[in-house]
Amino acid sequence: MDMHLKNLFARFHEQFGSGPGLGPGSGTCLLKVEGISPPFIKSLYRAAAALYRTNPWRRLCPVHLFGVRVGKDSDWSGKKQPFPCIQFIGGDGGDLGFHMFRSANDAKRMTGSRETIRVPNVEVFRVTYELESLMFPSNKKVVKSFALEVSGTDRFPVIDVAHCNSSGGLQFRNPSLEELRFVYAVMRAISLVHPLLQQDDDACPKWSRVMKFEPFIETVDAQWPPEMAKGSDLVAVTVSHPPGQGYQEKASSTASSTPTKHTDPPRDENFMDLQLSYYSVGLRKCVMCEREVHGQQSLTCDQCRAVSYCSALCQKQHWKETHNTLCGLYKGMMEREEELEVKIFIFPCSADLPCKWLEALGIHQKGMWRRKCSCFSNCPFGLLPAKDGLWDSWGGLDDDEYPVDSPLTVGFLSPILLSGWLEYYNLRSLPLSSPVSDILSHPLTLYYILTSLSISTKNRLLNGKEVVLHYLGPEGELDWMPAFAEIGHLLNGTGNIQIVMVGPGVPMNLSGTTLGISNRVRVNLVSGLYQEEAAYLSSPHVIVGLNCRLETYASWVDALHLIKSMGVPAFFTDQSEISCANAKQVLQSAGLNVTQPVTPNPFRSPVRNHGPCNNLPSYSNGFLFGVNT
Repeated sequence: MDMHLKNLFARFHEQFGSGPGLGPGSGTCLLKVEGISPPFIKSLYRAAAALYRTNPWRRLCPVHLFGVRVGKDSDWSGKKQPFPCIQFIGGDGGDLGFHMFRSANDAKRMTGSRETIRVPNVEVFRVTYELESLMFPSNKKVVKSFALEVSGTDRFPVIDVAHCNSSGGLQFRNPSLEELRFVYAVMRAISLVHPLLQQDDDACPKWSRVMKFEPFIETVDAQWPPEMAKGSDLVAVTVSHPPGQGYQEKASSTASSTPTKHTDPPRDENFMDLQLSYYSVGLRKCVMCEREVHGQQSLTCDQCRAVSYCSALCQKQHWKETHNTLCGLYKGMMEREEELEVKIFIFPCSADLPCKWLEALGIHQKGMWRRKCSCFSNCPFGLLPAKDGLWDSWGGLDDDEYPVDSPLTVGFLSPILLSGWLEYYNLRSLPLSSPVSDILSHPLTLYYILTSLSISTKNRLLNGKEVVLHYLGPEGELDWMPAFAEIGHLLNGTGNIQIVMVGPGVPMNLSGTTLGISNRVRVNLVSGLYQEEAAYLSSPHVIVGLNCRLETYASWVDALHLIKSMGVPAFFTDQSEISCANAKQVLQSAGLNVTQPVTPNPFRSPVRNHGPCNNLPSYSNGFLFGVNT
């Protein structure tokens, strides 16, 4: 298929002398980049469109410079980052886009109040959003023939590398494949990061039209497209303002962990002014005797800080029995606590006391939130009395604080690929004070698996076909059906999904029912153990278990043997890296090997609960891995 597309692209180029990604009048063409494939060109356009939707030009202009660092220096030729400095252009007039420079010094020499100043013999990587009405006829044909994603409603990115010669004229060249990989990761990351900038009101006069920002540094994980992934699907991207803002690399960081951290603690203004001290110093259970003890009076292991005790006697006994073999593992997990925390939200993100947390948000015992505490534990899953209307389902949140039940019209018909919460919130125009991510973690994790991790299901959806998904062990999700309707909207007019929810948590009086929660998503409910019911179900294209706790229930063993014999791709999530490590042992005992590394789930719930050892970071759907993939 790739060769077919490339041949068609080549014929367009031969006929019209241009192709996708041209700089205006530059004569460059992405298809002339050695080693590039049409799927990666599509990914570039998709990443550019995702950045455009976040509208960075609303606040940013050429005087704002950012440093960018993608992965490690050793990942790039010459062990040097290709274009580690970026500026946005067109924020106060002119064409919208951004320029990238070889160094911060080049950027400062070329920074003007409105556009980039031409400096001889300095290369600039350019991405400019061109109006469709101004595009070459050949470009329009190529874009429409291959459904390259539109930015906004009428713009497409043009990409090239330019430099000014000594006489002041511009010369252009095609970017290299390595440079395109670099800018792809930057586009994915900057769309997540730039909304986090905090305005510095004291940095400029009141009459100034130029907004100033406080010093800033943030690291996020960007998703490589499948055709470009090299060993890992994720890459850590650090964005800093100003470019010289320092960061430190942890000596203990691994290839899969985020290498950079804040040099300064986050500002208190990033969080709601609520009294949440009871989350950090409330009651703890002694990991040895399970006696409840106040947080300020408890003892904590000095090495890992992950476990708490009521007395020194329990601490010594626990060390002799088990903790001496697990302390190092817990310590490694605790070192990643800051990295794994979802920091973008401005609602309280700790739920050790869920009733108080929900009360603070004004949604306790309301709508779908009733399954977030134990107040309705006497009511079977799926049978909570519900009122009609999305407003009631979301507990009476303000109208702009939850996703509306309406289709998304974003570019051409194609599933909308998402890389994390900030991109989704921007897409749905939700404020970061909205807690809906805690419930949406389940349906969006499902959607992320179908469109980003499982190639077979992604291709079926792109071709307008139906995907059958077996969803194992549902519980609270049975009362969150309005949230699962969001999957249908994100499909953006392509494909259908049949979700078969199977598990002992499904009430018998609901077993066999079908819920048409949207015109593209339907849910079938089946009560019973998967290994006993699977023979009567339609064959799945993928199997999913969220927060599955494989090591907790013995009934999982037979289900895993069945999954192995079926050979169907399966994906699981759990709350912590520790529980995932235990799950791997269960899988191996069933003869299954984890074929996808355990990675942080970009759509894990931001609401943290303390893990089974009191202090370990524990998030709903926190970590994700696959088997048979």
